[in-house]
Amino acid sequence: MNFKRMLTFKVSALLALLYLILALSLFVPAGTTKYKAAWIYLMVFICGTSILTFYFLKTDPKLIERRTHTETNKTQIMLQSVNGLLFVLMLILPGIDFRQHWSTIPFYITLLSEVVVSTGFLIVFIVFKQNTYLASNIKAYQGQRVITTGLYAWVRHPMYSGAYLIILFTPLCLGSYIALLPAIIISCLVVARAINEEKVLARDLTGYIDYLKKVRYRFIPYIF
Repeated sequence: MNFKRMLTFKVSALLALLYLILALSLFVPAGTTKYKAAWIYLMVFICGTSILTFYFLKTDPKLIERRTHTETNKTQIMLQSVNGLLFVLMLILPGIDFRQHWSTIPFYITLLSEVVVSTGFLIVFIVFKQNTYLASNIKAYQGQRVITTGLYAWVRHPMYSGAYLIILFTPLCLGSYIALLPAIIISCLVVARAINEEKVLARDLTGYIDYLKKVRYRFIPYIF
């Protein structure tokens, strides 16, 4: 079995497991599958991640392979672990909320939030096109260069900008105000992850210190 076929099998298995966990996290706490907002979100999430994964499996398999690397930085491992638990909590709470009728969110807000989440996936797609070295673990790869064009000319971490849209609007997609709490905590931890990432790249990636001086904003142009 060649590299690309093995990678496709591995990533497909990981996606299937992710989608199963996502579905269980949404519908089991709700106690029903008659949870329309969850079905819409599930379809948007599956479409977004599948398009990203299989497009780049075809056009840039090395990028996808780097996205499967295991993190070795202790700070990043801790942040990723906490964020993973909070993300699952962010998915579980809306189902409980739906069952208990705690939140009342107009359905048009849910649909608009799905558009924002889809925009987040689009931003991540564009970032993947612009930076083939966008690995899941924080390190400088041989031959890697600093990307200073495209979205990187505006913010240092455009992928996180897209991720913010996905994370912060997921609770609204699922009709839950309560789930905004873990979403906000995740967002704060992403800042810590980005700061640590900058320290590593400033140390190991030639030209990154100059890039930090040139591009002042991390996630939102002219704001932060």
